[in-house]
Amino acid sequence: MTTRYRVEYALKTHRRDQFIEWIKGLLAVPFVLYSQPQGVFEGQDGSATLEQTREEAHRRYSEILRDVEMMVDDHIASQNDLENPFPSKLKLLVPSIGPFFTRLPLEAAFKLQDRKRYISSRRFVSPSFNDIRLILNSAQIMAVTTYGTLQLATFDGDVTLYDDGQSLEPSSPVIPRLIDLLRKNVKIGIVTAAGYTTAERYYSRLHGLLDFIANTIELTPAQKQSLIIMGGEANYLFEFDASAEHLLRPVPMAEWLTPEMATWSESDITSLLDVAEAALRDCIKTLNLPATLMRKDRAVGIIPITPDIRIPRESLEETVLVVQKILELSSAGRSRRVPFCAFNGGRDVFVDIGDKSWGVTVCQRWFSGGDPKSVIKGENTLHVGDQFLSAGANDFRARSVGTTAWIASPAETVELLDELAELMEKKLS
Repeated sequence: MTTRYRVEYALKTHRRDQFIEWIKGLLAVPFVLYSQPQGVFEGQDGSATLEQTREEAHRRYSEILRDVEMMVDDHIASQNDLENPFPSKLKLLVPSIGPFFTRLPLEAAFKLQDRKRYISSRRFVSPSFNDIRLILNSAQIMAVTTYGTLQLATFDGDVTLYDDGQSLEPSSPVIPRLIDLLRKNVKIGIVTAAGYTTAERYYSRLHGLLDFIANTIELTPAQKQSLIIMGGEANYLFEFDASAEHLLRPVPMAEWLTPEMATWSESDITSLLDVAEAALRDCIKTLNLPATLMRKDRAVGIIPITPDIRIPRESLEETVLVVQKILELSSAGRSRRVPFCAFNGGRDVFVDIGDKSWGVTVCQRWFSGGDPKSVIKGENTLHVGDQFLSAGANDFRARSVGTTAWIASPAETVELLDELAELMEKKLS
């Protein structure tokens, strides 16, 4: 049973995506007007058959998404016109909307998802948050394959490539899909919050994929070198190396830091982490959390005292929001010399130096071979992750440097990659 508390909690601003909620509201109108729930009982003898109402609902949903598609086009034109001081119509309606790197063929994406999810056939359940999320995913991968060429695909780890806290095992259906991307000369970066300083720890999480790449004859040496791991959001880089003990070579920071990242001083980093640590200690005390503090060189966080303990989701999100606000108001945060990311990892809370926008940016620059003209652009980049809510979600900021797809499980990642592969095959043919 859904309690009033759960309903109100789900409606909190930090738990919503404003663009998706806005589209959801637009589609609710034709659902109310055309759903005809009594048709379920009337059947062929009623005044409106189920097939007729399905067709009418499909037509109206398509028209609305075509209109939104045109508004996105207008927003792109506005964001690219540096001399235009006025916001686009979409920006006025959805103030939190960010930049778009490609067009979004929303009408075509809706028709694709309608064939899979039978959205227009539903009489009692209106188009949902997940329906619209998947429509946006389909529109985005249609765009990166239709209007350009996908050159870089980056992935979150937990809940995206494998279940939370688990590893990428040899039997995972994700692996052959990733290999297919490498075979098509798409670069792959795994951009994860897991902040390990040694290759051994990353090998333990990704051994299924790494072993397959090391032993396969399907890939050329250059294609095998097209896999990198960016850990701790944007703090530790490893590249695939078949001769290394754990199949990964740690890359010295001097080889991959962007000019902006090179300005982050150790004193500023330490100062920011000190403030975060004090805030986390206060949350442990105030909320009586069964957690212990963990401090790293580029991160600080809280983890359960024992692995079998689950800290309530509400407590984790409260901790994220408290720590984030304290950091934003602190002298270290106000100076903005060092960016940070406070996020809810599902079982823990961490504050990392940098965020995934920096991690994806490093991947874009790394594969350029040092040539500034060859840096992979946002419209040729796709980041796939599960955390895109505005607070406590570490994939959110990747939207500022490339296109994104929001998934909810490794199974959805498999479906997305199958859809992507089909579109790439069509383009090649």
